[in-house]
Amino acid sequence: MANVCVITGGGSGMGLEAAKFMPKDKIIVLSGRTMSKLEGAVAELESLGFTAYAKTCDTSKRESVKELVEFAAGLGEIKNVINSAGVSPAMKGTPEGILRINALGTVYINQEFSKVMKPGSVIVDVSSNSAYILPSFIIPKKVYPLAETNEEVFLQKIVKRSGMAKGEYQRKGLAYSISKNFVIWYAQKCAYEYGPKGIRVVSLSPGLIATDMGNLEKEDGGMLIGFSAEERMGKPEELGYALATVADERNGYLAGVDVLCDGGSTNGMKEFKKKK
Repeated sequence: MANVCVITGGGSGMGLEAAKFMPKDKIIVLSGRTMSKLEGAVAELESLGFTAYAKTCDTSKRESVKELVEFAAGLGEIKNVINSAGVSPAMKGTPEGILRINALGTVYINQEFSKVMKPGSVIVDVSSNSAYILPSFIIPKKVYPLAETNEEVFLQKIVKRSGMAKGEYQRKGLAYSISKNFVIWYAQKCAYEYGPKGIRVVSLSPGLIATDMGNLEKEDGGMLIGFSAEERMGKPEELGYALATVADERNGYLAGVDVLCDGGSTNGMKEFKKKK
């Protein structure tokens, strides 16, 4: 039976770049919201010698995720899942919309795919270095378990917390940072829940990356560039390689942690380039 790698948010950016670093004997399934975009990405992979398929999916809807799981499982054994679907503050939407895609979408992906994955498989959830910038008193970690038991209350409480910020972008930014902090927490929770089944779960937190999404955020988030070791944005292919490496089955002891891949900007901001 063929092995399958599923990449959400795979129509462009780091998700598509991750696909290019996967072994060519694996079937690649790219998912996203826009079929035309996915078809272009599939054509690019096929020109490189990959076997690839496109499947639309709205990760904020559990039923849509279930359809993606069924489609991928019909192609072979799902060996790798890279969940890079997400939205950022500069994109259209609301704090609740950000949470539904980034946070609840992660819950749906992990829960539904883990039902069919076998020992030796891997789930990589993409977070962000923005998860590290929040003061601990703002992080509503006690609310996080509600994502599995009472979604509406989970959303209400975090949307209310995001209302602490002044300005629309700032409110969305706070919701985004909390959603990505949740992703790290949830990936770690799943690592210990799925570990006995032989399913490895890990998260990866990029910094500011020169993708369409990253360039949208550059105006407001560009201050992080100066804190990075090389004082630059990351390249999509660099993050693609990092994701593919973390998702590789041979990296079998990397679980229950977050891989911070941000060019050193978090450590630079907190210590090494901290303004005196």
